[in-house]
Amino acid sequence: MSRLLILMILTFVLPLGGCSESSAPAGENGLTRIEGQVYAPLEGAYLYVYRQGMDLHGPAYVVSRASDQDGRFELSLPEGDYMAVVRKRQSGETSGPVVAGDHRSEMIPLKVRGGRLTLNVEAPVKVGDERLLAQDQLAARTGLSGTIRDSEGRPVEGARVHVYDHVQMSERPKYVSEQTGPDGRYLIHLPEGGTYYLAARDRFGGPPQIGDLYGRYDQGTIEPSAVILEEGRLLEDVDIRVTKVW
Repeated sequence: MSRLLILMILTFVLPLGGCSESSAPAGENGLTRIEGQVYAPLEGAYLYVYRQGMDLHGPAYVVSRASDQDGRFELSLPEGDYMAVVRKRQSGETSGPVVAGDHRSEMIPLKVRGGRLTLNVEAPVKVGDERLLAQDQLAARTGLSGTIRDSEGRPVEGARVHVYDHVQMSERPKYVSEQTGPDGRYLIHLPEGGTYYLAARDRFGGPPQIGDLYGRYDQGTIEPSAVILEEGRLLEDVDIRVTKVW
């Protein structure tokens, strides 16, 4: 075998604009080590990784730890095809919409085939924010609003509404609201009308755990009640009560 061919087997550079892969030994349990840096550098940014076919605006398959002061981050992934994006929200939260002043990269396709993957990513500041539209324009948009309360009827701060399009509500939520404030109020804009099912919880990601606050929107029924939302309408007073999971 020629020396040139050996070098081609040992090292392969992916045409992903700052993404490279080499055939170094895989990490623990056969996982591929993903290492990278967010420029300029950017501290406190996260790499969100989605499997092919997942909603790129919903919960990610895996999220890295926050980048350090040099903008460096790392995580491990099994082999597969993914999409990734770097986000840093001014609020410091790891979920919710990206708004003006937040940082976000372009979507990055990842083909993980073992070894080590290196990413060098730019995450520019987002300019413009649809939430800064006049109040009357906001009112014309399609969405839901209401209050999340606990079993005593008190507003719940720090909860989110998860929106599903199947009554089983077993898949990942299609949309997720921002966290509620002290008044327990939420507002979530949706891209289109339709039939939705809602749950509220104080913890983001994974199934509800013991001690979590969780509740589904219903109207006194065992099964979740459907919310039928018309295009261009903001449906108000869609309130949800949460209780502790035991």
